[in-house]
Amino acid sequence: MSPALAVFCREYQRLSGDNLQVLRDIYAPHICFRDPAHHIQGIDDLTSYFEGLFSQVQHCRFNIEQVMEQDGEAFVRWQMMFAHPRLNGGREVMLPGVSHLRFVEQVESHQDYFDLGAMLYEQIPVLGGVIKTLKRRLSQ
Repeated sequence: MSPALAVFCREYQRLSGDNLQVLRDIYAPHICFRDPAHHIQGIDDLTSYFEGLFSQVQHCRFNIEQVMEQDGEAFVRWQMMFAHPRLNGGREVMLPGVSHLRFVEQVESHQDYFDLGAMLYEQIPVLGGVIKTLKRRLSQ
C-alpha cells in the first residue's frame, strides 16, 4: 500500500473532532473533495467542513473494509457509524460508502459515493417511513 493511502486509511479510522489537524497530513493543500451534498476545494475549507460535521454529531467513526489501489488511485470501501440528535431518534446510523482517491504524496482528489437518502431522509420521523415504504414497493 502506498504511503499516502496508508495514512488515509489509518487516520480516517481515528478521525474525530479532536484531531482534525491530521487532515493536513492526509490531503494536499489543493484537495478537491466531493460527496453527494458538497464540493469543497482546498484544505482550509475541508477542515472547516469537518469541524462543522463533528460539531453536529454525537459521534462519527469510519471502519475501512476494503482497499483496491492501482497507479496513484484507490477505491476504499467503508462503513460510517454516526449518531445525530435529530436523526434516527439519536440512535446510531450505519452507512456504507466508497471513496475514490487520487494521490501522489498526499490525497489530491477525494470523491465519496453513498446513499444520501439512507443517511438523512430515511432517518427523519414520518418522512423516513414514507421513503422506506416507497423503496419496498419499487423492489417488488
